[in-house]
Amino acid sequence: MKTDITFNTEDGTTLAGWFFAAAGADGPAPTVIMCHGFSATKEMHLDGFAKTFQAAGMNVIVYDNRNLGDSGGTPRGEIDPEQQIRDFRDAITYAQGRADVDPNRIGAWGSSYSGGHVLVVAARDRRVKCVVSQVPLVQGLENARRLVRSDLWAGLREGFVADRQARLRGEAPLTMPVIGETFGDPCALPTEDSHRFFSDLPEEKRGRWQNEITLRSMELFTEYEPGDAIARIAPTPLMIVVGRDDHLTPADMTLAAYERALEPKKLLVLECGHFEAYTDGPFEISAPAQCEWFQTHL
Repeated sequence: MKTDITFNTEDGTTLAGWFFAAAGADGPAPTVIMCHGFSATKEMHLDGFAKTFQAAGMNVIVYDNRNLGDSGGTPRGEIDPEQQIRDFRDAITYAQGRADVDPNRIGAWGSSYSGGHVLVVAARDRRVKCVVSQVPLVQGLENARRLVRSDLWAGLREGFVADRQARLRGEAPLTMPVIGETFGDPCALPTEDSHRFFSDLPEEKRGRWQNEITLRSMELFTEYEPGDAIARIAPTPLMIVVGRDDHLTPADMTLAAYERALEPKKLLVLECGHFEAYTDGPFEISAPAQCEWFQTHL
């Protein structure tokens, strides 16, 4: 069973999501908390993972990050990683307050941008008892340097300054598209598979996704280094899922971060790119493995 939920963060922002009740549970059950990556909404293939965990006897909370999808918050399209981390910890608090949740068996699941978030959350918050991080961002600046053409960096930096000046004058934030109208147009996620993924989503898989983020979101992206937290996660069990052909959050960077993690840890390398990890063959391999990891440690 899946039900719509809302809960408030500490600053009063309302986040919207789904609650998947654990199959066969006759009391408080272990619970996995999930949110999506950069600009993405919960409708974008998260239900497949949630239903897998649900069928194995775990509750699942899936929610949209603030300023995105069905959740509240302004400015719309602003993606602040530290704020999203604080919100994730508020989601843990919300979960622990539910009668159907075992407050001592909380798992954290993230993918892509939120795959980085759960590394930080697990390192800071010992209420998390198990972590799965799928195709995560681990090094914001280096990742951005690989994505953004070198001849565009100066203009991007100038835009960051202009945006700060405009905001200080009380003007609306500058914005940019997540993907271009055609592949190759300037945008936040300029890879071909990013363009294909967001462009080809059927209506029911889009949710309230908007092809627009604030320019500050990109500035914050370049300042975000979640991989720095990875060695502090232990003794919380950590599973990292890597797409061998991932060029959006490059596999070599994720593998290097995994080497810095301490036991207990597990690595799963999928023969796929970034977005293929959510669907088809890679999902059929990955979702059961992730589920087993949560079952073992929750």
